[in-house]
Amino acid sequence: MEINIPKPLKAEHEELHAELVAATNAGGKVGEAAKSVAQVLHPHFVKEEEYAMPPLGLLTMLAEGKLPSNIPAVIAMTDKLKSDLSLMLHEHKAVIAALHKLMVAAENVRRPEIIHFAEKLKLHAQTEEEVLYPAAILIGEYLKMKIGQGK
Repeated sequence: MEINIPKPLKAEHEELHAELVAATNAGGKVGEAAKSVAQVLHPHFVKEEEYAMPPLGLLTMLAEGKLPSNIPAVIAMTDKLKSDLSLMLHEHKAVIAALHKLMVAAENVRRPEIIHFAEKLKLHAQTEEEVLYPAAILIGEYLKMKIGQGK
């Protein structure tokens, strides 16, 4: 069984990426600031899509009382997220700092759509920290309990 990122989360990542690409093409200080955001954001997004978001695609199945056939692979992902959580949160701080610089640059040249993008990305990071990462970790802990590996 393949573990897939929920479509709404994948679509949100794709939309944020597209908006960031547009900001990098804005030129000037805005483009430079957007490129700085991209430098810290891209490797972070790769990690999220590799092991933080796929377990969330199992929530509906688990809520229905079903278990995936590849429990060890799911647990490996959630354990990786749990062990990397402080790094992931540190990366969010770097992204937020870069976004702040982007917002200042965008405000200086009156680009409200770029400010809106930056605010949206900041909210996305907060959602990950407060909802998505904890939910993914809990999926792994739940599966461990179900197969008798719980603490």
